[in-house]
Amino acid sequence: MSSSNEAERAGRSGRAFIGSFTSAGGRGIVAAAVDRETGALTVLGSTDAVTDPSFLALAPGGTVLYAVSEADDGAVAAFDVTGDGAPVPAGEPVLVGGAAPTHLALAAGHLLTANYGSGSVTVLPVGADGAPEAATGVLHHRGNGPDQDRQAAPHAHQVLPDPTGRWVLSVDLGTDSVRVCELAATTGTLRVHTETALRPGSGPRHLAFHPTGGHAYVLGELEPTVTVCRWDAESGVLVALGEAPVVAAGTEGPTYPSEVVVARDGRFLWVANRGHDSIAVLALDESGAKAEFVTTVECGGQWPRDLALDPSGRRLYAANERSGNVTWFDIDQETGIPRRAGSIKAPAASCVVFG
Repeated sequence: MSSSNEAERAGRSGRAFIGSFTSAGGRGIVAAAVDRETGALTVLGSTDAVTDPSFLALAPGGTVLYAVSEADDGAVAAFDVTGDGAPVPAGEPVLVGGAAPTHLALAAGHLLTANYGSGSVTVLPVGADGAPEAATGVLHHRGNGPDQDRQAAPHAHQVLPDPTGRWVLSVDLGTDSVRVCELAATTGTLRVHTETALRPGSGPRHLAFHPTGGHAYVLGELEPTVTVCRWDAESGVLVALGEAPVVAAGTEGPTYPSEVVVARDGRFLWVANRGHDSIAVLALDESGAKAEFVTTVECGGQWPRDLALDPSGRRLYAANERSGNVTWFDIDQETGIPRRAGSIKAPAASCVVFG
């Protein structure tokens, strides 16, 4: 291939990283090239340096990738992703002092993990080299819910900063609530500021913010609904306004929603539905205060654990855990309805992030 063709190809390509469950046959963390014109993924390499890297996050600048290790002795690990192939471990994994971390995010120079098994959130400083250091704080949630099989104890499932970076929100499936916390950057500790109770038994799993920052959408795992909330960043208060379904009325069989994504322009919201094996499309009003179910489309596999919007905002990627593939969709910009465009094999896929 000529140098001009190589340069052209490089200009068309971005990067994606796929997390997976090594305990279920996954390759660990898979690096892939993304064709910006078609959305197609091409595998570049993989690493199984940590067990069950089920959720990933990129540092600003895109040179360091973080992964949870969703094990009983939960850990986080950093990877150098400046090369063209598989991610390269950057130091040893660091224990989080909690069980089965399922989500992580960066906030104020710290790495935060939501530990599902122990119902806690861990704070770890990030060193100058980008690697996580020993945990400085673990916030333990308290409470339970009406579903004795799934809600006998707290189960923190997601932690993320709000759009202003002032607050940290943790979503707990076991307690049917979202905690708004303050992160003390000097000590690396969290303090609960407010807690928003949601409908008992809804089992909140993840939330996503409207691009204006004034509303948030909390996805239930135990009930196939999205709760629309008003978010006041000045006071750090989240207020539930109402719910919208993520499957059509009369849908039979179990549905366990996993991820919620909001369009860059705030017009649509998409949800991955496990069991129903679909992607739901919801329309948002101009303010973001109301969500209306539109339709569902097949996810292109089985058990879509994650749904991700590419940097252009024109495509969705579904990580289908049980069918072992990642499928991508072109989004109709007028209707918000995804149309399947391609797929690659990715055993036990659990998440997708873009560089």
